[in-house]
Amino acid sequence: MIHNPLQINIDPKQVEELQHKADSIQGATQEFLRIMQEDPTTAWTQLGRDALEFGLKVVAALLIYIVGIWLTRKIKHLMNRSFERKGTDKTIASFANSCVSITLTVLVIILCISTLGINTTSLAALLAAGGMAIGMALSGTLQNFAGGIILLMFKPFKAGDYVEAQGYAGTVSEVNIFSTKITTLNNEAIIIPNGALSGGTIKNYSAMPCRRYDFSVPFEHGTDMQAAMDTLLEVASKDERVLKGGEFPDAAPAAAMVDSIDMHGVTIVMKAWTKSDVYWDFIYDYRLKAYSALLEKGFKIATPKVNIEQ
Repeated sequence: MIHNPLQINIDPKQVEELQHKADSIQGATQEFLRIMQEDPTTAWTQLGRDALEFGLKVVAALLIYIVGIWLTRKIKHLMNRSFERKGTDKTIASFANSCVSITLTVLVIILCISTLGINTTSLAALLAAGGMAIGMALSGTLQNFAGGIILLMFKPFKAGDYVEAQGYAGTVSEVNIFSTKITTLNNEAIIIPNGALSGGTIKNYSAMPCRRYDFSVPFEHGTDMQAAMDTLLEVASKDERVLKGGEFPDAAPAAAMVDSIDMHGVTIVMKAWTKSDVYWDFIYDYRLKAYSALLEKGFKIATPKVNIEQ
């Protein structure tokens, strides 16, 4: 048996509906011709009334369209002024304007079509079905889009902040509506989807104006702990980046204390506050200077000991 590849299956209900519409048009045409034969004056009068009624509907639809578009532009202008006064992020402002513009334009068009006497129920159902289909197809993209809106609204970080999220750490270089780009310390570009980023833990090292650095050093038993603490504090006091206390609500003067004592030795921790923007430079310099000062004064760093019994 040979099948025709161009064969198309047509729904009988669709054929019946089309036939019904064709019959309705044919019936209306025949009725108009019958009236034209019996009473031409009445026919032309009715035709004139119908044309006038339809013309008024067209004029009304045009007026609705012009007024609707003018109101849409006016609303967008007021929204832009409001966003500028509040300092709203440009990405959020642009997105909000687009959503409002598209929504109002669709409503104006539907209202114009309804004014012309066309049934808009089928059009609304078609738009709803199309929106649902697009939403299902772009579910992952919409999740990232929603995450981008959350990040831009609540701003847990901004461009230039050093953050740690999703297993990566680096400086935020770009925040857009779908993803966030960070640059690691070794200059690697990492693109993180906003959906995962907004739903995970974000550690922002640049959020606060100052940070505390804890420097721990284990010393051998028998070491003069007070002298060791004084040495660590002396190195900190000579660094201008160490905050003296009072500059910020959280900052306190540098302090040293015994942190732990165990079988290997005694651990001292030195705590110092510094500004966040010089934090990394400070800790690298302090480690080198503190180690050099301790060696110069003869302090011995504790090392793990292992006892082997024979």
